[in-house]
Amino acid sequence: MAVISFLTMACKGQSDEVDKTVVKVLDIERYMGKWYELARYDHSFERGLVGVSATYSMRDDGLIKVVNAGFKNSLNGEESIAVGKAKIPDLKEQGKLKVSFFWIFYADYYVLDLDDNYQWAIIGSSSDKYLWILSRTPFVDDEEYTKLLSKISQRGYDVSKLIKVEQ
Repeated sequence: MAVISFLTMACKGQSDEVDKTVVKVLDIERYMGKWYELARYDHSFERGLVGVSATYSMRDDGLIKVVNAGFKNSLNGEESIAVGKAKIPDLKEQGKLKVSFFWIFYADYYVLDLDDNYQWAIIGSSSDKYLWILSRTPFVDDEEYTKLLSKISQRGYDVSKLIKVEQ
């Protein structure tokens, strides 16, 4: 109930602009490993997926291997896996990555906020149409989730559009 009240209040304070500033420092080695998708904005390439995770590892060529996995419609559904690559094109903006799942076409992957211990991350892009909450664990408690929603709302994102991902 507290989350519903928070969402209602947070949506009232929305502005037309969102803050897409990224973290200043990203220790890419600490970022490697498995992340669980706690929530996301709806988009066609993940529609209907649950149990979603992203696993990052370094490749021999210096790029980052990205493996996104999830299950269609239920945790017992057919597994869907997408393998891609990522890079940091400008080391002066470490939080702005580019990710590709198709040939040479790259999309923005902005690390908007990151826990000091690399336990959660808020991911966006140059467009305000994409937003994810990632965590090292498949679940966080209500207090932590509300804190993350507050951070997102303060940036001007519409938290009512977030879809909680079943894990």
